Amino acid sequence: MEYKDYYQILGVERTASADDIKKAYRKLVRQYHPDVSKHKDATEKTKELNEAYDVLGDAEKRAAYDGLGQGRRHGQDFQPPPDWGQQYDFGGGGGGSAEDIFADLFAHMGRGRGQRAGGMGGMGGGAFQMRGEDIHAAISIDLRDAYQGATRTISLRAGQQEKTLSVNIPKGVTPGQQLRLAGQGHPGMGGAGAGDLYLEIQFNPDARFRVEGASVYQNVPVAPWEAALGASISVPTPSGAVEVTVPPGSQSGRKLRLKGRGIPSSQPGDLYLILDVVLPPATSERARELYEQMARDLAFNPRERIGA
Repeated sequence: MEYKDYYQILGVERTASADDIKKAYRKLVRQYHPDVSKHKDATEKTKELNEAYDVLGDAEKRAAYDGLGQGRRHGQDFQPPPDWGQQYDFGGGGGGSAEDIFADLFAHMGRGRGQRAGGMGGMGGGAFQMRGEDIHAAISIDLRDAYQGATRTISLRAGQQEKTLSVNIPKGVTPGQQLRLAGQGHPGMGGAGAGDLYLEIQFNPDARFRVEGASVYQNVPVAPWEAALGASISVPTPSGAVEVTVPPGSQSGRKLRLKGRGIPSSQPGDLYLILDVVLPPATSERARELYEQMARDLAFNPRERIGA
């Protein structure tokens, strides 16, 4: 009789995990299913895939199959071990040859999942059904969209179709969060439902902001006199302009925390304003005079602070 290498049929290694076998099966059966495939042998190919998965997808059947098929090649003629019929009982009542029992093993194992569900295509019975696979994709938004909400239009391919969707971005989304659009994944087979579309939120790069979870960090330039003397300044933030008090004696890198002013998620984050003291250039005679006066009057040497 002829040996069937189910691992080769599914395109997986003999060491493949149960999950890898399932993924390979789902991919191939979708590709060759008679309802969608133009392959001339689609029905036979699908039947073969179902037979292979019915064996390899069941731990007990797979173990028995592995024990029988060690060292065999697909399509190779071979005789089962003489005592094999005594080791496995498939309810035949005895009396058969080892070859007959081995053939029965393939028949017993090879009742494909699609057939058990009522057949598929021209294979008799009802329709083969399989829910459509989910689609995972990413969508990029601006930080301001996370504060206010937005609508985006995306294009994607689901099965054989190109479609355009309008996606509502809810207020309060954070990086890495997934939006689920039910029924917008790959179409199902045999009348089964479509899969879902999962969109992972990503933020467009913005040199002004850094986002960590729901908290936002924003660089704020301040003049030297504002940092030294203290000041009340207006700062444009993703949620609008806010009035902020800069404490006297502030240095570059100082953080001012605005509680609850981060992304307005279910647990709102905070907004951290990081002060950046910016020196005005000495491009005019008056500016040079002021810098020279400061050098004389203050006698300030910042390098003395190194190692302090």
